[in-house]
Amino acid sequence: MKSRFIVVLAVSALFLALTAGALSAAAQATDFANVPAKGTVTMIDLGADSCIPCKMMAGTLVKLRKLYKGKAAIIFIDVWKNREQAGRFGVRLIPTQIFFDADGEEVHRHVGFMAEADIVAQLKEMGVEL
Repeated sequence: MKSRFIVVLAVSALFLALTAGALSAAAQATDFANVPAKGTVTMIDLGADSCIPCKMMAGTLVKLRKLYKGKAAIIFIDVWKNREQAGRFGVRLIPTQIFFDADGEEVHRHVGFMAEADIVAQLKEMGVEL
């Protein structure tokens, strides 16, 4: 039993190390005046680079950002480092994903881990095709 615990700890540590840089690659917003992106569908993931579910989504966000380049903006905001953005977007729990239409109007909000298929389905519902 003790060896299983050690293996689980080692795998968890490896996962955290591998995903640590992924959130920074997920288009972390720094110019909040341009969020949501003007003239395009936008998905904002509000979380923190120290949050486990947020880290679990990091790879998906990086992948989707590349797939939807030029079609939709996929943006990550670390609300622990940018606390004012949590208030601005009414975030109470992380991660929270907010989808905006091209006019900047909120269309959909989800709280918690959101699977890639669900993100893709929401973007498709908003008229964004791959």
